[in-house]
Amino acid sequence: MIPGKTQQVIQFVVAAIGLDVHHDADSAVRKCEDWLKEHYREPGAITRLVEASALPERTLKRRFKDATGTSLLGYLQNLRIEEAKRALEQGSLSVEEVSVAAGYEDVSFFRRLFKRLTGLTPGEYRRLFRPLLEESEVPL
Repeated sequence: MIPGKTQQVIQFVVAAIGLDVHHDADSAVRKCEDWLKEHYREPGAITRLVEASALPERTLKRRFKDATGTSLLGYLQNLRIEEAKRALEQGSLSVEEVSVAAGYEDVSFFRRLFKRLTGLTPGEYRRLFRPLLEESEVPL
């Protein structure tokens, strides 16, 4: 077994480069990942996933963590924040609209979570992409 921090670093790198590798993943966990990728914006996504999986909640959460190295909630939050980042990079929606589109009704919670996971506020993150957006609008 790989020590905890090393495993987390490996999983972060694998996720960052877009690989979908699950050494110990079982089919139920893969189905749950697929389900979440389609339904992550919906309210009560984890509760609905537990119902759809037909597994006891505690069992599902344990198996998910064992297979992916991240909690079910952490996985859901990552999907939502990645969606928010894409929307912020496009620049057309307000932070409030981005929050709702990503599945968060509480905008202040979304802002705090975004800052915790990215190190930037949503506004700071958007400003990183503003020069790129302006550059892409200039005719060649």
